[in-house]
Amino acid sequence: MEQIRNFEGAREVLKTYIPQTSQREAYTLERMTTLMEKLGNPQEKYKVIHIAGTSGKTSTAYYVSSILKAHGLKVGLTVSPHVDEVNERIQIGLKPLPEKIFCSNLAQFINLVEKTGIKPTYFELLVAFAYWYFAKVAVDYAVVEVGLGGLLDGTNVVNRQDKTCVITDIGYDHVSVLGETIEAIATQKAGIIRPYNTVFAYEQGSEVMTILREVADQQQAELHEILPMKAEELLKELPLFQRRNWYLAKEAVQYIAERDGLDTLTQEQLAKSAQTYIPARMETCQYHDKTLIMDGSHNAQKIHALVGGLKQKFPKTHMSVLIGLLEEKDVHVKQILQELKSLTAHLVVTSFFADQDIPKKPLNPETIAKAAKDMGFDSVEVITDAPTALRSLLDRPEKHMLVTGSFYLLNHIRPLVKHDTVNV
Repeated sequence: MEQIRNFEGAREVLKTYIPQTSQREAYTLERMTTLMEKLGNPQEKYKVIHIAGTSGKTSTAYYVSSILKAHGLKVGLTVSPHVDEVNERIQIGLKPLPEKIFCSNLAQFINLVEKTGIKPTYFELLVAFAYWYFAKVAVDYAVVEVGLGGLLDGTNVVNRQDKTCVITDIGYDHVSVLGETIEAIATQKAGIIRPYNTVFAYEQGSEVMTILREVADQQQAELHEILPMKAEELLKELPLFQRRNWYLAKEAVQYIAERDGLDTLTQEQLAKSAQTYIPARMETCQYHDKTLIMDGSHNAQKIHALVGGLKQKFPKTHMSVLIGLLEEKDVHVKQILQELKSLTAHLVVTSFFADQDIPKKPLNPETIAKAAKDMGFDSVEVITDAPTALRSLLDRPEKHMLVTGSFYLLNHIRPLVKHDTVNV
């Protein structure tokens, strides 16, 4: 492997690892387990907090990292997909690796991988890279977000008994891979639980809790069923769904702190952790005299939480909305649109391309637009070119604008707006 000089070079190299098979065919732990063994199992060299679930995984991962960082610890974080740039997948102290460090280490790591004779997928390569780099720089803890499901996910190669599992709210997502019932999906998510782990999850529906309790019992793991938090003054600025994610993170880290003898954090430190910047999660910016919100909510459960947060923060406000979705078996367009309808003054539907992880196609914008018109949306337009769609959105008279749907759409949109906006 020659030198990788910049992010553009990294993206070109990584594209060669995108599997040319279906998501289901690529979904196996065999390659990853063998690869990690040949690399010396670096993922076993530090304590891990492993986060699965349908909604809130990334936000919870950021909050766990922030609270651990407040304890003065060296914390690694890996999330997926990335929103702006690929280095978001490997963070130290909540900061993505600088371009030069990311690229030089990626080239070094790919050389090691090539010597093993194993060809991982794009996602597997970056997960293995994160585990390897975290060991190289000797993190105290690594916070690891599951990519898909849990049981067979490429992140699920940590066998330490002191692994802490955090399972966020579970709903219908990726049913073509994970299963078409909530029990099947919960079983996949619970697959991150290994022998003698400690598990944190909110009390959820009986179908989910039955599975979590059964798997925890089978693995002799300790399951902490968290009740919804009481009102906390330090969270008053957060939307309701982020308060839920932060509190689950806090409960897990509080257990870790007691177990590992960490100092107690002050209320000020906890309050600061609640203000952690999380890209494309109800991210609010000022664009001239308008407010622009960007959020990667791509299923009905996530859109429901987003709309609730928007109505809490901007009551009685109607917005212009830009949306693009992936073509997936379980994308319930009508349910998503039903959640959005009450706050949408004008809907712009667009397309995009996806060049991360596995081959993906955007859902035909005309399909979304037809569903919206059939449901009685007052004003709908299709603009297939994402930059042009964004310009149309910004030219609308509404004072509040929302960009939502697939993270791969946000991957196109955020670079276009971030130099012309101010975060608030």
